[in-house]
Amino acid sequence: MIEENNIIETINMIKLYNLDIRTVTLALSLRDCMSEDINKVCDNIYNKIKNYAKNLVGYADELADEYSIPIINKRIAVTPISLIGEACKNPDYIKIAKTLDEAAKEVGVNFVGGYSALVQKGCTKGDNLLIESIPEALCQTERVCSSVNVASSKAGINMDAVLKMSKVIKKSAELTKDKDCIGAAKLVVFCNVPDDNPFMAGAFCGMGEPEAALNVGVSGPGVVRAAVEDMDKTADMSALANKIKQTAYKITSTGELIGRKLSKRLNIPFGVIDLSLAPTPAVGDSVAGIFQAMGLEHAGAHGTTAALAMLNDAVKKGGTMASSHVGGLSGAFIPVSEDAGMIEAAQKEYLNVYKLEAMTSVCSVGLDMIAIPGDTHEDVIAGMIADEMAIGMINKKTTAVRIIPAINKKAGDEVSFGGLLGTAPVMPVNNLSSSDFVKRGGRIPAPIHSLNN
Repeated sequence: MIEENNIIETINMIKLYNLDIRTVTLALSLRDCMSEDINKVCDNIYNKIKNYAKNLVGYADELADEYSIPIINKRIAVTPISLIGEACKNPDYIKIAKTLDEAAKEVGVNFVGGYSALVQKGCTKGDNLLIESIPEALCQTERVCSSVNVASSKAGINMDAVLKMSKVIKKSAELTKDKDCIGAAKLVVFCNVPDDNPFMAGAFCGMGEPEAALNVGVSGPGVVRAAVEDMDKTADMSALANKIKQTAYKITSTGELIGRKLSKRLNIPFGVIDLSLAPTPAVGDSVAGIFQAMGLEHAGAHGTTAALAMLNDAVKKGGTMASSHVGGLSGAFIPVSEDAGMIEAAQKEYLNVYKLEAMTSVCSVGLDMIAIPGDTHEDVIAGMIADEMAIGMINKKTTAVRIIPAINKKAGDEVSFGGLLGTAPVMPVNNLSSSDFVKRGGRIPAPIHSLNN
């Protein structure tokens, strides 16, 4: 029998605490779209996306109405485009990017991910061409997102790619400076990138994925905060972790229900549920707010990394209890611009880049949506990427860098992207030179624990 309290609890999660299905992402293989003729490639891509995704938005909206739970974003993730363009006699990656953008607009999704390359061990000709095209592609499109994996625990860190991506990030920001450098906000550099992540900007359809699958990302930091605030203030850490696990279980169950219903209507397999506490700029929908509910004065206080470690672990445990197909990133995100509490902490200088880097060792992503001064040298950016990749490589976890050089702005200024991307205070960085180190090139070898086969 359905208990009245359970009904009220679910309603409160949605209405009061911002529980939502953050994204339903159609993962789509484009490997059968390859051709020597670039025009044929683009036609194939456009037609395949239109065919598979034509009902994605409509069916998602229907389910949102039926179950009275918001589905915020509808997205598509495709095979890494470096692979698709490589078959052409005369590759034109910008043309493919524009095709992806046009197809995304046609079917009504807000983002398409997969303008990507996997170069942790080295670059092919296609990889190099795609990477060089990223700034122009992000400037000339509205909905295309890009990611490049430059490191892994098995391969080590491709330092040539790290240096190359620092230049790409800077140029992406410069080409979109009239839009507060949003090009860099749609670009992420990864270590140990997952194949089935439904969240942007890093989503793509991995090589081991099926022809098509529906991956769902659920978010509920406001729900977790409310659950923690409801507890006795003297509850110990074990009780706190158990409460977070129980709450994560409920959130994941909701996401799996919606995901399986939608995949059935689309007649494609259900992929994974990614339970990631991805915040929004809305007040009350903040991971930083969970830290305060736990007993910290604010995000950035000593103890923040420990609190985040417990939160991340408890979310993963609760999610895996609710579903046999938890995937993607799953855990807690700490994007500065997208979290009202993190924005406030950065503005008040409770948080800096060094504290954020420490937190990335225990969270689900990394240095995410952080604005830095526009005159930050490319070699410094390369050093920041290398540090983050090292954390992921050594700890056998996903880490990422999505930083925005705010062109013509300095520390203390602000950039604003609107919507879920939010507003970021420009944070100071250490400008000591990394030049001689990052320009050595080659690969930082994988750690000894990579030899585990």
